[in-house]
Amino acid sequence: MKRIFAAVCAFLVTAACCPSIKSFADNPIVQSVYTSDPAPMVYGDTLYVYTGHDADNSDNYIMPDWKCYSTTDLQNWTDYGTILSCDDFAWAQENSAWAAQCIERNGKFYMYVTLVPSSGGGRAIGVAVADSPTGPFKDALGKPLCGPDWAFIDPTVFIDDDGQAYLYFGNPNPYYVKLNEDMISYSGDIVKVPIDTNSFGTSPSGEGTSYTEGPWFYKRDNLYYLLYAANQIPENIAYSTSSSPTGPWTYRGVIMPTEGRSFTNHCGVVDYQGKSYFAYHNGALEGGSGFDRSVCIEEFSYNLDGTFPTIKMSEKGPAQIQLLNPFIRQEAETICWEQGIETEACSAGGRNIANIENGDYVKVSGVDFGDGADKFTASVASATSGGNIEIHLDSTDGKLIGTCAVPSTDGWQNWKEVSCDIENASGEHDLYFVFKGGSGFLFNVDWWKFSGAGTAAESDTDGYFFHDTFEGSANSWSGRGSAKVVSSSNVSYQGSNALYCSGREASWNGAAKKLNSTFVAGESYSFSANVMYTEGAETDTFHLTLQYDGTDGEAHYEKIDTQTAVKGEWVQLANTNFKIPAGAKNLVFYVETASSKNDFYVDDVIGAEAGTVIQGAGKSSARSILTGDVNGDEKINIYDLILAKKGLLKGFSNSFDEKSADVNQDGTVNTLDIVLLHKYIKGNITEFPKPELPENPWDDYVETASPAMQNFYS
Repeated sequence: MKRIFAAVCAFLVTAACCPSIKSFADNPIVQSVYTSDPAPMVYGDTLYVYTGHDADNSDNYIMPDWKCYSTTDLQNWTDYGTILSCDDFAWAQENSAWAAQCIERNGKFYMYVTLVPSSGGGRAIGVAVADSPTGPFKDALGKPLCGPDWAFIDPTVFIDDDGQAYLYFGNPNPYYVKLNEDMISYSGDIVKVPIDTNSFGTSPSGEGTSYTEGPWFYKRDNLYYLLYAANQIPENIAYSTSSSPTGPWTYRGVIMPTEGRSFTNHCGVVDYQGKSYFAYHNGALEGGSGFDRSVCIEEFSYNLDGTFPTIKMSEKGPAQIQLLNPFIRQEAETICWEQGIETEACSAGGRNIANIENGDYVKVSGVDFGDGADKFTASVASATSGGNIEIHLDSTDGKLIGTCAVPSTDGWQNWKEVSCDIENASGEHDLYFVFKGGSGFLFNVDWWKFSGAGTAAESDTDGYFFHDTFEGSANSWSGRGSAKVVSSSNVSYQGSNALYCSGREASWNGAAKKLNSTFVAGESYSFSANVMYTEGAETDTFHLTLQYDGTDGEAHYEKIDTQTAVKGEWVQLANTNFKIPAGAKNLVFYVETASSKNDFYVDDVIGAEAGTVIQGAGKSSARSILTGDVNGDEKINIYDLILAKKGLLKGFSNSFDEKSADVNQDGTVNTLDIVLLHKYIKGNITEFPKPELPENPWDDYVETASPAMQNFYS
């Protein structure tokens, strides 16, 4: 690919000192190779995109393998290289790696691919399996799953809510099969989908339907979608929908019009972090064509009725949904945009960037330096005399914050860490690594990271990032809304002081702490706080809550934990594995109540590494109050009657027993409650009414009771 870009490389090297190069497109998502036929998949907190690979300078479909890229922010993509190739299928011809899709089931990853069998007969659908979304994948059958047949191309796979998996494919007609649970076999026949103009639209010639190839099948809100390349050549992307996974289908129209210097198109759709994304290919890169294509992505929103809007190709691509943390190790092959570099397998594991020449560069989008960086470190290797990494902000000729010298390491895979000082780097910026040196290849880079004032704090030996005890101060806590907070010696959970929160005019007015850059969006942490109140109702509900600004610019609120507290007793609010949402900014951690305005105390608050079990007050002794259930066992029987009588005569041991014994809910436990409870247990009444009984029904009731009950009441 480097040679194909010779002309544009020369232009960009010249422009490296020219303001005209300050802005770069972020579509296509990969620039180091030509990619095609995108298949997005979300697994865990990561979005993966599987692609085909068009060989450089192709005048036909010369496609040797499949690639994989991942992102957590939709702008910076990590390159995993070739994860599966024609060579991995002993029965297949070389350079026949057409469209594919990957799906996870029961911890395994199944990749359905298009290949040409060596024995001929058309094309076929194969299947490979791996234990990881990035491979290694292996041929699961040693033979085609479907085919050969000239129509069998472009598989798309989906597992329905009932567990039934479907595999669609086909040109110029769609087909489907029902996959078995093992995902490498199927039941029943391969079904040719009936098509007409009502189901798939009308072809440009007016004869037949618009369906061409490249189906993408999925379900959303009980509606099944079948997207496909349509309109013959040149292709657009259209779609049909159905209330059933096997049709009949209803044509809905064109999603992406024909454009983009490629006479084919192929799409995939995915929801990720609350947003919807549309992947496709075009010929946008230098030298691109219908045989040298590139994968792009657009963000979109469904119409209210579930239909698609028109989606146009763009150079900008989707918005970045979370900032990148430069203070943790970042792989050099995690890239928003690059010029001139390629990637290769790394002896230290994963991949590294390689074939770096003078003037090449890498852009990393949306980097958060926080309060500042003062040092840069990278793992490098060079079999020549090396060169320099110039580190710029916001463009290739933007502010130069450091230059890191790369020496010879006597080998392209002999890795050495190098460092340099960094100046004037704080806040949010795009980051550019501009590579300088002599002629030929300069060096390779495996990974990089920054350190300094903005660096996320390291946890202590207990795994704690912060531990607020309020001994003599409020630490970094403040009142939220009308609330005020002070360190108080009135009560404490540990030590001699706790944080006292008062002056609350609403339930959300509470005690708050702003979390610093230690806490990274998309990462998980353990949090704990102990709370207690002394006045008001017998119980109160407390929330430990995270407020943050989302990628939509709006404030969002997420509960870390919720507990019911008993007046006068400490209760712990804790979550050992709370994930901060991707893209979250301006994190505020606070304690509030569900509805009350009670003053309360907070003590021994901790933020720690995910999985850290933090000792605290434990859960509340509060229980739900069920009228008549005096002993709290969620049953109403003779034992409750005995306990109610004992409480009436000698006093109740706790407020829960007393409230449960007050069966007519008049605020006092008296003989009337005992009478009503006994009637309920005998079945004389099925609920606890508030009847107008004599002021003193005791004597009348005892006189009519059995001898045994008279003895019980005596």
